[in-house]
Amino acid sequence: MEGLDKPDFNRQQTTSMKPSDTLPDLAIEWRHDSAPVPYRAAMAEQEARNAAIAAGEARELIWLLEHPPVYTAGTSAATAELLDPRFEVVETGRGGRYTYHGPGQRVGYVLLDLSRRGRDVRRFVHALEGWVIATLAGFGVEAWAVPERIGIWTRDIDGSEAKIGAIGVRVRKWVTMHGFAVNLDPDLAHFSGIVPCGVADFGVTSLARLGLAIGAEEWDGALRAAAGDFLAALEAPE
Repeated sequence: MEGLDKPDFNRQQTTSMKPSDTLPDLAIEWRHDSAPVPYRAAMAEQEARNAAIAAGEARELIWLLEHPPVYTAGTSAATAELLDPRFEVVETGRGGRYTYHGPGQRVGYVLLDLSRRGRDVRRFVHALEGWVIATLAGFGVEAWAVPERIGIWTRDIDGSEAKIGAIGVRVRKWVTMHGFAVNLDPDLAHFSGIVPCGVADFGVTSLARLGLAIGAEEWDGALRAAAGDFLAALEAPE
């Protein structure tokens, strides 16, 4: 983060990439953390980075990480959907309802300047969904978004529809925050303390439950490989 003090989160690596051929002058910082990052610390750094990007003092950021077990509440969270607060509960400014984060779940925080990318929040959310869906497809997992239900969905081992990823974003001064979370191999029992994203009629699954042993490094690499199409989708009208 340029021009700002930041805590040391024992980062595995920090790299940059050009977001697209059409925007050769911009560079996105990619950050990969291997050790779990406390949720409140990550949220504080997002807030600072958001302000720095908006002020033109820092590059855009895509940050891939995991958290210690935590329940987070979006702006539409209903108290009745917090069934068993066995972990810390943190209120956030993102959209959506209650979500669980924990080891084995890979979180992607996406801080992009939409003032330079079309100023279309709906397009950003759809592109984010498409990015996760395309990455899952690369591992042979068919997934989809459902307009009336938040998140990314697939078929569980019994054939029922189940949630494998969460989407939640916030936009401030046209700079995005938060992003997505995908279940690689979390403890699925931890989701029972909430009604995930307010959807009680469907279960939660993971790549491990579907028989796929995908580690964080492999998942991050696949996301990066699919990032070009995601960024291009932000520039193209729907």
